[in-house]
Amino acid sequence: MAAARTAEARSSGTWSSALSTGEFAALRAVGFDPVGQVMGSAVYHVGRSGRYWGYHDCQFRSGLFGTASGAPVALSGRGAPSAGLVTVLDEARRSALGRMTAECSALGGDGVVAARLTVAPFVAQSNCFEFQVIGTAVRAAGPVRAPWPFTCHLDGQGFAKLVTAGWVPVELLYGMSIGVRHDDYRTRMQRTAWRNTEVGGWSELVHDVRSDARAALAAQGGRRGGDGVVLSAGSFRVWKESCTRTSGNNDQEDHVAEATLVGTSIARFTVREEPPRALTVMPLGPRGRGRTTRRTGTDIR
Repeated sequence: MAAARTAEARSSGTWSSALSTGEFAALRAVGFDPVGQVMGSAVYHVGRSGRYWGYHDCQFRSGLFGTASGAPVALSGRGAPSAGLVTVLDEARRSALGRMTAECSALGGDGVVAARLTVAPFVAQSNCFEFQVIGTAVRAAGPVRAPWPFTCHLDGQGFAKLVTAGWVPVELLYGMSIGVRHDDYRTRMQRTAWRNTEVGGWSELVHDVRSDARAALAAQGGRRGGDGVVLSAGSFRVWKESCTRTSGNNDQEDHVAEATLVGTSIARFTVREEPPRALTVMPLGPRGRGRTTRRTGTDIR
């Protein structure tokens, strides 16, 4: 279906996009033309994994009162059971982006601007997620083609500003981290204290998860030669679940934190400087000396 749609777009000689007038003008100003709207989607079933049939395992084994150092944060970036969930969502992102860039290449485009990435549960199936990305394929003027299409969240004006400043987009990124921490004895004491006090375990949880999401985004950005990452959006949520590692009727709980970041990796490019132009200099001496000399430079006396 995607191949038929791109073939029809090529044969019709017209293109479609979601660009505004200002975005279209900005793209043209830096030498790019839209060639068509492109999309990619992937629906993934998220199977159960890990002990107790779940990804949110705190991995805390020290019983009711905990240890002197407190419960650790079971972090996806450190190989916790939640790493499996993060991995499958990253695979879904890559599948959706790959299908969108394939459509871009079929239309003769060099990249995709204004790409909108959405992640949502699949309709009527809570254990399935749909990744969808939609953007506008563009083509650069001139005979030089990029080795692979770029993808970015930047709109037309943002893309034009980036190129004017000497940078190009590389790839749309989706960084994610999940952390789980058991509410140990110290945490329960701090959260119910009569005086104002920091809940150290929860501070550690939110800090580690945010840091891990940034690290995941940076690691993705360097895979194709990106020099940096510009962010588009981010989200963070925390919720609690009953701890599956405790037995009996005690009310032991874990807190789960999830951070997601969406951005675009960018790379610097340099424009080759033109060599100085040769200047024709007429000597100002006597008439008999009618020689013409050529110099390169501007310090002519």
